[in-house]
Formats: sequence, structure tokens, C-alpha cells
Amino acid sequence: MPYVHPRHFLDDQFPISARQAIPTILRTAYSAARRLADEEQILQVCSAKQNFGRLVSWSVDLGIEKAIETGVLPFDYSWESFDKPTGKFLAVRPSHSVVTVSLTRTPTKQPRTVVFRQQQKQVNSQLDLLDGVTEPMEITGLPHILLLHDYRDPEFAHLGIPRADCDQDFSYRTENLFKLPHEVEPQGPAPEGPDDAELDAVFQLKEDIDRWRKENGNS
Repeated sequence: MPYVHPRHFLDDQFPISARQAIPTILRTAYSAARRLADEEQILQVCSAKQNFGRLVSWSVDLGIEKAIETGVLPFDYSWESFDKPTGKFLAVRPSHSVVTVSLTRTPTKQPRTVVFRQQQKQVNSQLDLLDGVTEPMEITGLPHILLLHDYRDPEFAHLGIPRADCDQDFSYRTENLFKLPHEVEPQGPAPEGPDDAELDAVFQLKEDIDRWRKENGNS
């Protein structure tokens, strides 16, 4: 399997047009959470205020779910059980990866380790997404992408491919999606994109994932 640059894979799975929708989804979700917290007395006690992030998380999940159902985000989704299971989490499903959503205060680091995220990111170690490894590696699942956003205010959002060999770094992380222009207007020379060999590497990786799906009965 040729080396696949993580940026090129992420660009293929979560294109700019989809990224541009994320800030609006998040702003709307945060506003809904804040409005509910302000209007409902049960959410104004100290214990509820300390857990405002949970309300934000649920509101963001709903916003993303609706964006997928209405075609704003061109993906599928499913609700997956936690390891115990003690609940469910939203899994956004581009063509050849899984995206999960996480609140964080520090977007430059991976969110705290929990079992389901640890299991998801371990799949990334099986692919040539890390450090230009050239030895053949077995595919054991779909690559994992994180959508990270703030706890309290819609100030940042990033997409990142977490490294499997540590608990902090990313093999690639986007810039703040809130800094993206709503519409990309060409100004000057077009930015340099992947060359044919890099595009072929992404295509081959996707073919290998399709083969893994077929062999393991995964749709």
C-alpha cells in the first residue's frame, strides 16, 4: 500500500463544502442549548450549570443528525453503543471513514481517553496514514476522524486524524473551521493540491477498505 498523506485522505472524506457547514451547525446548536438552559429552571441549578457541556453535546448531535438528513452534510450516520454499554454516541459516516464528535478545551490535543475513542483510533495504526510507513499493513476497520469543538462558546472547530501511538498528537488536524470563508472565491493562483500519485494512493486505500468490508461483511 503506498503512503497516504492524512491531509489528502481527510480532504477526500470531509471536503471543504462540508466543512463550511460546520460553523453554522455549531452556532445554531449552541444557541439552542443556551436558550433551553436559560428558560428551564431545572437547568439553572448549580449542578446543571456545571454540566452545560452535556446540553451542548446533545444539541450538536441533533444539529449534525438533521444536517445529514436534509443533505446539508453529504454523509450517513448511525448511533453506536459505548463499550459498557452505558449509552450511545453519534457516528458520522463518510464513504470510507468514521467521524465522532467531541467537546474539548484544548483543540491541539486529543480529547481525554475513553474506551470507544481508544478503540476507534487504533484502526489508524493499521493504515499508512502515519509517518510515511511503507511496509504493508493490514486494514482492520475504518479510519477514525475527530470533529473537535469548544465546551462553552462556538469559537473553534477542527477536524483531526488522531495518532494511534500516543494520547495527544494528531497525524493531521485542520485549521479552525470558523476561519473558513462561507464561499471560497478564487484569488490568484489555485492552491497546490495532491498530484496524481497522491490521488492514486487515496484511491487505492479506499479500494483496500472496500475489500476489507467485503471480506468482513461490513457495509
